Amino acid sequence: MDSFELNKIMGAVLGTLLFVMGAGFVAEAIYHPIEDNGPGYALPEPEATHGGAQAEAEPEVPLGVLLASADASKGANSVKKCQSCHNFGEGEPNKQGPHLYDVVGRLEGSVDGFAYSDALLAHNAAGDVWSYENLNAFLTKPSEYAPGTKMNFAGIRTPEERANILAYLQTLSGTPVAFPEPVAVEAEAAPAADDHAATGEAGHDAPAAAPAEAAPAAEAPAPAPAAVIETPETTATETPVEGTPTTTAQ
Repeated sequence: MDSFELNKIMGAVLGTLLFVMGAGFVAEAIYHPIEDNGPGYALPEPEATHGGAQAEAEPEVPLGVLLASADASKGANSVKKCQSCHNFGEGEPNKQGPHLYDVVGRLEGSVDGFAYSDALLAHNAAGDVWSYENLNAFLTKPSEYAPGTKMNFAGIRTPEERANILAYLQTLSGTPVAFPEPVAVEAEAAPAADDHAATGEAGHDAPAAAPAEAAPAAEAPAPAPAAVIETPETTATETPVEGTPTTTAQ
């Protein structure tokens, strides 16, 4: 092979390499994103705080009101998700969690033979019991009620489902604990309504009564027609009316 043929081969190889490199540069220039080049328009961020504020502004239904309309049968269906860790029957042993028979009104962290977390042992030392309010708070978010609890459960968000579960737990006892009275919460609003009514009678209704008393003053000109009735009597001297004494007109 002479040098001329060798040069042609090497030139072809170099040309191919140059073509490939050039194609790579062109592709990178085309598909590489351009940043901070030219004017732009920043889209407004959605205001998420307003929606959260409105959600927080919604009044919370008292637990006593929820329990008054709770359904224990629905609560029995809801606790099926808990049966892998808890027993609910009388005399049944503990599982991964303590048994929950007769749990309402029981001292927290007091089931014999169960290794509680430090958080629930602290509740036990404080004398806390599983009232309906404490059970509701625990079911809402266990990790918040008892930080460091061994119960790996996110919680139940809807108040109605929690109330149904509490209604079912009430049935798991020979001496069920009564629900808190919903009237105790509603009675707090009654004095405020009475005060508002008293304020209205003292402040707002009194000025409103003034126009009612002033209304008769607008009817004061009513006697004027009596004077109009007397005017025909002045003409009685010229044309006496039958039955009308002419002497009175004079």
